[in-house]
Amino acid sequence: MSGLADLPKTLWLRWAWIALALMLVVFHIGLIFSGLVPNLVSRPLHLALILPWVFLFGVTGRWRLISGCVLSVIGISASVWVASHADMLGDQYGFLENRFQVGIGFTLLIVVIEAARRAIGWPLPLVAASALLYAFFGHRIPGEFGHSGVPLRSFLGTMTIAEGGIWGSLTAVSVGVVSIFVIFGAVLNAGEAGQGFMNVAAAAAGRLKGGAAKVSVLSSALFGSISGSASANVASTGAITLPAMTRLGYPKRLAAGVEAVASSGGQIMPPLMGAGAFVMVELTGTPYTQIMGAALLPALLYFWAVWVGINAYATRFDLKGLDPADRPQMRDVVVTSLFFLVPFTVLMLSMFAAGYTPQYSACLAILAGALLLLVDGDLRFDPVKTAGRVADALLTASRQVSMIAAIIFCASIIIGVLGSTGLGVKITSVILEGSGGALWASLLLTALACLILGMEVPTTAAYVICVSVAGPALMKLGLEPLQAHLFVFWFALLSTITPPVCGAVFIAAGMINENWIKVAMTAMALGVGLYLIPLGMITWPALIRLPSDPAGALLAFAVLAVGLTALSFAMIGRASVPIRSGLALLGTGLLFGPALV
Repeated sequence: MSGLADLPKTLWLRWAWIALALMLVVFHIGLIFSGLVPNLVSRPLHLALILPWVFLFGVTGRWRLISGCVLSVIGISASVWVASHADMLGDQYGFLENRFQVGIGFTLLIVVIEAARRAIGWPLPLVAASALLYAFFGHRIPGEFGHSGVPLRSFLGTMTIAEGGIWGSLTAVSVGVVSIFVIFGAVLNAGEAGQGFMNVAAAAAGRLKGGAAKVSVLSSALFGSISGSASANVASTGAITLPAMTRLGYPKRLAAGVEAVASSGGQIMPPLMGAGAFVMVELTGTPYTQIMGAALLPALLYFWAVWVGINAYATRFDLKGLDPADRPQMRDVVVTSLFFLVPFTVLMLSMFAAGYTPQYSACLAILAGALLLLVDGDLRFDPVKTAGRVADALLTASRQVSMIAAIIFCASIIIGVLGSTGLGVKITSVILEGSGGALWASLLLTALACLILGMEVPTTAAYVICVSVAGPALMKLGLEPLQAHLFVFWFALLSTITPPVCGAVFIAAGMINENWIKVAMTAMALGVGLYLIPLGMITWPALIRLPSDPAGALLAFAVLAVGLTALSFAMIGRASVPIRSGLALLGTGLLFGPALV
């Protein structure tokens, strides 16, 4: 219950934060059930509700508290002003009419950038600030990368009172879809669903060779499907799996590497994909259920590659299964699994059988999950514990919604500048020229850009920025929109396990007290699928066509599964050099064969 742990000790402040959390959760769920609310009302109120969580929650230090209060007050005031004057501003068509409105515009941009800085650090806000400087002064740049100039009041109006900047389509995703699924995940995690994931994984894989590591893979896949965060995944499942692996004598670098790689897969595992799936819906115009179908087989391939990598390491080390005493009783498995099976069943039936929208279905699943907060794993009702679980769900949801929203608002500034100044088109032209019009050269440039940017900003933000500038170039060279978007999204995730900045590795290494470089090398070998599967989506495009071409998708899946198995044993397995070389050739041929024909 980390949310409760961060609450201030003063009783009235604790209740104030819980009340604010309840307000945020009820607002977002209410939007789904209440019907249409004008965009210039719902989106500014979304910003107003998240600002206290970014600027004040858990903050210590006099200066940070004072500045946080000031920024919260002026940011909320500006947002509420926009929401309360939505009709008037809609008639202005994105043009600010007086100095007061210009002040509101600058205030909103400054607050959004500072909110992102406090939420995730400097890199993304610096990119946003640089984009704004380019918009204001880019007309002074000579040559191709200058622009013809944008009138201040028109540009600021587009960014702050119209739907082309911070109230744009990305914010719509944050308000209407991401927030709902984040609340859904928080409700599940506040109850017994997390323990249910661990119990199911232990029952399914605990007795196998390398069972403790395979429990980490399965539990991380299940937990990550609702958390969507590699760091949260490592911290939660790792607290159980890492001690289990070390007790059984697993090398520390292997134990931490398995946990880091398995946890990173949460961001590519449907249904949430770390909010990326919902952003992809907006950017591609592809229905959510189709994106889930396209992303499913690549995600399963990723976890298959990790599973096979563990088997390969088992040829080098004695990787034991879980001790019988550490395996859950069947009764515990059945009971705790209901805590995630019931909400997930409601979600899937609502989407696929009843035909409701993903966000409406998630609201119904939230209600089912909330009812399950009434009881614990022994199916007993304890009012004090229930109140604690509800409070933790509210607080966790509010913090996570606010962090993701801060990222999306800041990224929306960058997207707005790219569209207003034409810079996105110019960067696309540079990529096409630099690659000589060759698809694979463009893919390499894009992958490097994703890796570098992903080291500094969260995956979803890196994906949005990279796909905005590189996506059009890749599509001009023949990729389908979903191919291009999934390729970029996967490579934006590389930095979770790839040095020099590899967040999941740092956390896992710290938890087990091992050298992070050793962990990173092991994680890269185990996570070979993260580097190769995006390429497999290009060479075997049927892989992401499961909804429209299931036979072709399953064939591509089978071929790539064999190829990844061969490559994993070639890199990790204990065999002679000729055998490993042959396996490497086989795996490479299966992966890239269609591209060489």
